[in-house]
Formats: sequence, structure tokens, C-alpha cells
Amino acid sequence: MKRIVLQIICLMLSSGCIWAQNYDQYYKNLPTKVTPVTPFTIPANEVSLVDCGGVGDGVTLNTEAFSKAISLLNKQGGGRLVVPAGVWLTGPISLKDNIELHLQRNAIVYFSPDKSLYVDPKGSSSRVLACIRASKRTNIAITGEGIIDGNGGQWRPVKKSKQSDVEWKQYLEMGGQVSEDGSLWYPWQMKNGYPDIADSPKEQEGLRNDLIRLTDCVNVRIEGVTVQNAPRFHVHPCNCRNVVVDGVTVRCPWNAQNGDAIDFSDVNIGLIVNCVVDAGDDGICMKSNAAKPNSPANGCEDIVIENNTVFHAHGGFVLGSNTTSGIRRIVVRHNRFSGTDTGLRFKSSIGRGGKTEQLFISDIVMNDIKDEAIVFQCDYLDKPAGRENGKSAQVNDQVLKDVPEFQDIHIQNVICRGCKTGIRASGIEQLDCVHDIHISNSTIVYTKTKWQVDEQTARLTCTNVNLVQDRKE
Repeated sequence: MKRIVLQIICLMLSSGCIWAQNYDQYYKNLPTKVTPVTPFTIPANEVSLVDCGGVGDGVTLNTEAFSKAISLLNKQGGGRLVVPAGVWLTGPISLKDNIELHLQRNAIVYFSPDKSLYVDPKGSSSRVLACIRASKRTNIAITGEGIIDGNGGQWRPVKKSKQSDVEWKQYLEMGGQVSEDGSLWYPWQMKNGYPDIADSPKEQEGLRNDLIRLTDCVNVRIEGVTVQNAPRFHVHPCNCRNVVVDGVTVRCPWNAQNGDAIDFSDVNIGLIVNCVVDAGDDGICMKSNAAKPNSPANGCEDIVIENNTVFHAHGGFVLGSNTTSGIRRIVVRHNRFSGTDTGLRFKSSIGRGGKTEQLFISDIVMNDIKDEAIVFQCDYLDKPAGRENGKSAQVNDQVLKDVPEFQDIHIQNVICRGCKTGIRASGIEQLDCVHDIHISNSTIVYTKTKWQVDEQTARLTCTNVNLVQDRKE
């Protein structure tokens, strides 16, 4: 019998790369029923980037080598593209069905500062091509112990108010252009000699895209790699189904504009586990946009987020600001946030809101939180760098469409040592935007404000919640 089992295993290994990780442990003792992720296989074919002309000297451009290797594997039905030790300068990479991009430990994939490489030749996108992208693909994996660097300093605007004098001087030495009021630096007309791709700094800033953006894909696994310094968001699956992000490190400067770490935008059936985040914007974030016909996923649902660490971020765990198609059956447990701006952050507004259902958040530890430990906000306003600030949503001056509704949210066993405000919540007058929020068995040590809840617009129930002021800090 043992011999038969071994023969079966050998046959499986010869026919495909088995998803060996067992994720059953993350679905034990859940407070609500969540559809688990399912394993998928990628064919055992393997190609080294070197075999397709790649040179990892940090000078040679490897865009064509990546394309050749992926095409070669695609003709074989898929397989693993191995990126060996070296610094691999490249333009954008497009993944196809049944492709695993595997970075060995000392491999660094470094995206070129030449912005012209990322311009969409079809002209069908409002942004440039993502550094790594896939659209309407099945069985996509990015694995290994290497580093994926988006070279985001060549794309992002910089606010002077968030820089030291030394850092600001370093940006000026790169070239670029400073806004008339002196508050912003744009990577425009840089000294590196690469051409600009728009008619103005602001227009070019609006073109920057994500480091990893996967759209309308089924079966995605991102595991082990370090993803850093994105032009915009770092790990961003959109309208995807059956997605695992495991053991990924995401890092960028704390003041990186729009430097979101892991954003699930309309993901059905997902897992985010064992990750480490240190980023310039939201840490682990759920977003949901208007429904897309014929998409594999609309709304965020059936997602478990566990055993992650978030250092700097605007929020440790975040919902929004877009929640239009709904956020359902999300379990967030056994995570730690250290040094984030906020801990648990729920943000949205009229025009981009939707309904939450069956959200269970538990066993969260936090320390050194800059602002609120827990916050609900329904008048969130996105303020891109250098753009005019709009006004907050008002009930009387616009059509009531896509109104946020934060409800059926259960938060328990939270310990926070050090935040400015314990709990803050406000909805919108005349609308029932924040209700049926249950917080229990938690202790929050705050330094300034204990409780800032607008009881006319937000209804929270707290059971055994201990809010303690530390006047010494």
C-alpha cells in the first residue's frame, strides 16, 4: 500500500508543481463560515531567465528576456520561471496562464527608471503598465526569497512637510521640479536623462501604477518574496478569486505617497497570512468598487487575515475608502500593529460606500499608535498630492448613491498600549451609516482622548472595554 502511495506522489510531482502548503489551520474555529482557498497546480516545466538571454549585472535590460521565458513556458503549457542570483534590470513583466515567477534568495528584480518602457502601447489604460501584471489569467504565482523593487522614487511626488532637510536636499539633487509654493517635489525632468511621458508633472504623477497588479485572475499565490518601493500600491489583486498572500514582506519609505502595502480590491476567497508590512499608506486593506459584469469577483468576501505584523502604515487593518460592492465574511485575528497611524480603520463616504456583513476582528495587539486605536469615518476625502481639496460629502447637495453602511462588525480581545484617541466614530446626519458595531473584552491605553463618538450618527455597543489614560506619556 505504501508503495502505491509513493507511486501516486511521484506521478503528481512529475505532472505539476504541487501547492504543498496546507492552509487548513487558518480555517479552524472561525466565528463565521468562510469558504477556504483551494490549491492549484502549475506544470513542472522550468526555465531559467539566463537561458533566455537574461543578464543579472544591474546594467543589462532584461525586459525581452522575461518576455521570451514566459512565452517559452506558455508554449509548454506553463511552468516556473527561475530568476537566479543577480540584479535584474527590467521594464514591465506580463504573466500568462500557469506561470510561476520564482526569485531565488539573492535575486533582485529592479524596475527601470525609464518611464517610457511602461507606456501602454495600446493606449487603453489611464495609467502606465504595472511593473508586474496579469489580466484574465488562471494559475499565477510569484514565489521565492528574492526582492522585487519598483524603483518608486522615480515616480512618486514628495511632500516637503514629510521630509527632513537632508532628505529634501537628496531629492533636489536628483533633479525634478518643485511646485510654486515649495511644498511638493515631482520626479520631472530628472538628471538621469530618461524622458518624461506627459506634458506636466501633475499629469505624469497621475499615470503611475502599481508594482504588482493582477486583474480578473483566478488562482493566485504570492509567497515569500519581498516587495518594495512601489510607484503606487505594492500588492494589488483586483476582481480576483482564490488568492493567497503568504509570508510576503512589503516595505517602502514611511512617507511614500499612496504607498499601500497589500490591497484586496474585490477579492473573493482569500488568505493573507504571515506577512510583514512597513509602508507609507494603508497596511492591509480591503476595497470594493462598483460591480464589473462577468468578473470572477465583485466585493470582498470569504477572506481570512491572520498572523501578520504591520509597522508603519496609515492603518494596520483598513476598510475602504471604496466599499461599493460590499465587504462580507472577513475574519481578522492574531495580528500585531506597532507604530501605525491608526489601528483598525474603517473609512468611506457617500458615492463610494457599501454594506459590511459578518466582519469578525479579534486578538489584535497594538502599541505606539499615532492617532486612533479604532476609528469609523464616513466623510473620507481622498486628497492626491498637489490637487485641490474637495469638500466633504453632504446629504443635501448630492444624490444619495453608494452610501456607506458599517454594520455587523464584531471586535474583541484588542489590547492597545499607547494611542492618542481610544475610539472615534461618526456617521452622516439623517443616514444610518454606523450601527450594530460590537466591541468587547478589550483594553486601550490612550494619551489624550478616551471616546470621541457622535452618538447621533454612530451606534457602538461596548462590553468590558477598558479605556485607560496614561498621563505620563
